[in-house]
Amino acid sequence: MARPSKRAQSEAAPVAFGRAVRAIRLEQGLTQEGLSHQAEIDRSYMGGIERGEHNVALIYIHRVANALGVTIAELMTRARL
Repeated sequence: MARPSKRAQSEAAPVAFGRAVRAIRLEQGLTQEGLSHQAEIDRSYMGGIERGEHNVALIYIHRVANALGVTIAELMTRARL
């Protein structure tokens, strides 16, 4: 069976990260606007993160994890990255 290319794997990472962010946010009853405010990230950018449209910089990963009250490791584990 063919394995996904490195490029396909790297393009899937932002989608998996965004899905994990959205799942944790919804579990905590946060709105996207509330999370973006707590993380000090523009709401439209947060929407892009959740849709997997952005290859998120570490500083934003840190802000999102802190705003969700989880560690970066927990967030990445949840995203299976």
